[in-house]
Amino acid sequence: MAECVWIVLPTYDEAENLAGVVATARTALAGERLTVLVVDDGSPDGTGALADELAAAHEWVRVLHRPGKGGLGKAYVAGFAEALAAGADLVVEMDADFSHDAADLPRLLAAVRDGADVALGSRYVEGGGVENWHWLRRAVSRGGCRYAREVLGVPVRDLTGGFKCFRASALEAIDYDTVRSQGYAFQVELTYRALRRGLRVVELPITFRERREGQSKMTGRIAVEAIWLVPGLRLAASRKRALRPMQHR
Repeated sequence: MAECVWIVLPTYDEAENLAGVVATARTALAGERLTVLVVDDGSPDGTGALADELAAAHEWVRVLHRPGKGGLGKAYVAGFAEALAAGADLVVEMDADFSHDAADLPRLLAAVRDGADVALGSRYVEGGGVENWHWLRRAVSRGGCRYAREVLGVPVRDLTGGFKCFRASALEAIDYDTVRSQGYAFQVELTYRALRRGLRVVELPITFRERREGQSKMTGRIAVEAIWLVPGLRLAASRKRALRPMQHR
């Protein structure tokens, strides 16, 4: 039997983009046993109601309603839990604003099927890139990724990227449900946990594009969280290493 592929789409005020993103994902993965799970945080623009309409029209669309804007990380954790409980084999993270090109989905799935535990769509490997960003945002993004890579001592170049495919066993191995960070920090922590557990993480070049409609959810608070969380991740890992010899005495 073919593998079950779930795409988790967190949404907050994405009514202008949602139907198009869902349709392009279905087209890109024609022939797959696909479920698209929309995780909506009580969007005031009616995104949740639109998601319900899509679910009523298509059996492969599901909706998880959350009572309010609780953060990207919590939305993904809730979506991962629902996907795994339903028997998902491969779970994809994807933005609902056309920043991620659905045409890249088959490559992410193929990388995991070829042996990766996590396939990450990367802006910062050869062949990857960003379109329609102001130079300052480019600099902040690149600098943030470089900072996280140096502090954590890992080779992944796009640690803040949010276009990923996980093998179900990889999500379980990294204890995804204990991740408490949000935004960019959430993405860094997921990938770092995978690397720390010896999982195989591969980067595939993608072109990240500015959203088509609506407003960016990026805030200064999200960026600051990523800055202070990264050293904490390294420190926590060091403490675990230091405790292991004591536990065997």
